[in-house]
Amino acid sequence: MASLLLVTGAFLVWQGRAEGGPQLPPPPPGGSAPPSILAPAARSAPEATPKSREEKRFNRADKNKDGKILLDELLQPRRKPFAKLDRNGDSRLSFEEWAASTVEKFKGADADRNGQLTRAEYASTAPKPRPKPRCGC
Repeated sequence: MASLLLVTGAFLVWQGRAEGGPQLPPPPPGGSAPPSILAPAARSAPEATPKSREEKRFNRADKNKDGKILLDELLQPRRKPFAKLDRNGDSRLSFEEWAASTVEKFKGADADRNGQLTRAEYASTAPKPRPKPRCGC
């Protein structure tokens, strides 16, 4: 029975082989072939020149769009994060103020309030992974 199945399988494989695939027509004489649906013409993606990148960067920094960048325009985006860290409002950032978020995170993780973190407590301070964006396909 096994021999009969083996011979039948070999016969089906032998009969299932293709004689030869369809041949593509030769390219037309006199140069390149016209672009087709299967092979569109090669197009290069547009690239930003260094000048246009610098222009965009300049335009982002020039908040009042007067064609000049003042020091205040460069510092303005940094003022709000600095003010959040400067808890006492003295316009100076001490180490304690700078490290305040770390201290708060430590205190939040120290469940037994003994001033030490165990492995399990420390594991709770790991940053949460950001959700992957859905495919916009």
